[in-house]
Amino acid sequence: MGITLDENGSQATIGLDGAVDISSAAELKTLLLQALHSGKEVRVSLDGATDLDVTAVELLWAAEREASKTGVRFSFAGPAPVAVSAALSEAGLQQLLISDSEVSVDAE
Repeated sequence: MGITLDENGSQATIGLDGAVDISSAAELKTLLLQALHSGKEVRVSLDGATDLDVTAVELLWAAEREASKTGVRFSFAGPAPVAVSAALSEAGLQQLLISDSEVSVDAE
């Protein structure tokens, strides 16, 4: 289980792995703020996530709202497990889910 931040080119990708819950909320908040303040497009990779609790969903919702206010593009990428998709949909964030075919790879 873990949360990672990879800043590459014009994109900051936060990777979620395992269950993301109250015990990892501080780490998630710190990395979301770091990514948002980078000014880069922020993507949250969901392919390693198995579950998001209400705290994680609230942090992701708040990050999306902040990104929207500051003009930073924010989206979720990767195949999201059913439990993760359901949690995001219940929070009204389903419109931010993108398919793998929409994920671009930065040329280096």
